[in-house]
Amino acid sequence: MHFDDFQQDLSSLDVITKDSEKIALKLKGVPLQYANALRRVCLNGVPVFAIDTVDIIENTSVLPDEGLAHRLGLIPLKTDLSKYNESDKILLVLDSGISEETRTVLSGELSSEDESIKPVSEKVPIVQLAPGQKIKVECYARLGRGTEHAKWNASNVAMLTDTDKDDEKILTIESTGALNPEQIVLEGVEEVSRRVVEFKDMINNIEE
Repeated sequence: MHFDDFQQDLSSLDVITKDSEKIALKLKGVPLQYANALRRVCLNGVPVFAIDTVDIIENTSVLPDEGLAHRLGLIPLKTDLSKYNESDKILLVLDSGISEETRTVLSGELSSEDESIKPVSEKVPIVQLAPGQKIKVECYARLGRGTEHAKWNASNVAMLTDTDKDDEKILTIESTGALNPEQIVLEGVEEVSRRVVEFKDMINNIEE
């Protein structure tokens, strides 16, 4: 579904502003519980890729293996939800070579087996190497949700604010870059709808 089609079908939602990083929506006549649920899901309930496991082949930097793995896990990765499910893993490798001078290894040096799943930015610092030092790693990224760990948050910001009208709220979503903001909203709406259906089924089973 395209975002424009979604917008036409849902008259209670109006786009105020949008660009490649952020979108602001006006929610009209939407119950507060639903608006808050949508905000939370957009923040940490939409699946995105993040590095989950790291095999350290060589690390002669001053950063311990655990610290290196932690930094790699926090690098936002572009995500294509149309190609993968949550059991799939993507291999990314980094071989800095032996440093000839003091330099900083950056996220752009990670090479992915799928070019659609790669760091959002090529300029995220990973580790500083002194002359003669080297890192070589194999990383495996998987889909996850921010409810499991913050590295899987789809949004940096998911904020709900009031307007001067009782039945209106403003929802602002700022993407980490893994997905575009429109995708986050669409996936968020679908996830909230799915949870509502599951909750209704649970209630029906209890009543039976």
